[in-house]
Amino acid sequence: MQELQAINLTEFECLALNSPLNLADGHARQALTASQARIIDDLPNLFAKAAARAPEEVELDACRAYLGLLGQHSHPVGENRVFACYSSSVAMEIFARALAQRGDTVALIHPTFDNIPDILRGVGLNLLPLEEDVLHGGDLPRALLDAVSCVFVTTPNNPTGRVVTEERLRALAAQCAEHDVVLTLDTSFRGFDPRAHFDHYRVLEDSGCRWIVIEDTGKLWPTLELKIGWLVTSAEPGLPVAKVYSDILLGASPLVLALVQRFAEDAADGGLPDLHRFIAGNRALVRRSLAGLPDVDFPDPASRASVERVRLGRRSSLEVWSALREHNVYMLPCQKFHWADPSEGDHMLRVALARPAASLDEATRALRLVLSSR
Repeated sequence: MQELQAINLTEFECLALNSPLNLADGHARQALTASQARIIDDLPNLFAKAAARAPEEVELDACRAYLGLLGQHSHPVGENRVFACYSSSVAMEIFARALAQRGDTVALIHPTFDNIPDILRGVGLNLLPLEEDVLHGGDLPRALLDAVSCVFVTTPNNPTGRVVTEERLRALAAQCAEHDVVLTLDTSFRGFDPRAHFDHYRVLEDSGCRWIVIEDTGKLWPTLELKIGWLVTSAEPGLPVAKVYSDILLGASPLVLALVQRFAEDAADGGLPDLHRFIAGNRALVRRSLAGLPDVDFPDPASRASVERVRLGRRSSLEVWSALREHNVYMLPCQKFHWADPSEGDHMLRVALARPAASLDEATRALRLVLSSR
């Protein structure tokens, strides 16, 4: 058990990769829809078309399709402020390196996925926890803003699903502008929640603050890790983002960008509401499967993200994780989400919902069995 306490969330996810009952990572692993399967069948043609076009054109079309799908109509695509990356984690690394050349302390949302604090700390940045209730409760403390060079928020948050509203984002951006603090948003789970589809870029541009947004396609569609992360900046972010980007990347694959465009167009043609219904059905399945167990509940009743936390009463999540492993079932213990105080996650598991319903049903029945045995 002590060994488990030392590993990070991605290492837990790696242990699950070869299991048919992998409910650990938040990547999309459900079956392709019929229309998505047709896009995959068309990959040779997609490859040929991408190869025949200028890479910049392919990237612009993909970015417009994806951001437009999610209501981000004021995006600065075509203004040399949008940088395509292999993944959101690569975008995060580029941002962190750029920030480390201009600042030293970040107010980071707490809890959140632990690779974010790990990447930020890895480039030498200091972190101050920004609790969700503080973030959503009103103006941030002046002392906090005076102490940091950046406020970093994940919306919708992983694992809680909480969303920064348009009104709250406007107030937060105004505070960051007043204190000359960079406001950074990780919106990797935006696609699942229409409450996060208001035009963030319009709010940010109007605020006058310096800002960075990290976008990600990897959570939405089961494309076997063919995905794009975008790093988007304000006109004058005060950070050497373009230089650091050029240190790491020449660009992203035109084939993957073309694939993202087609999947985004399919989502706009009805695929996105279908995905929302699918995730909602799987969330209901999990809650129904575990209903009636003493001391078991769901701390995020309003979440629409593709993950669901289960509170285990007094049971240790590491103990339950180990028992589930005997059934070849993998979920994610939540200690490391609470990067400033892991004990806060001692009694919670995170369940990935972007899975075939049959897999979720079998895995949650195993969880019920484990939780029923003392």
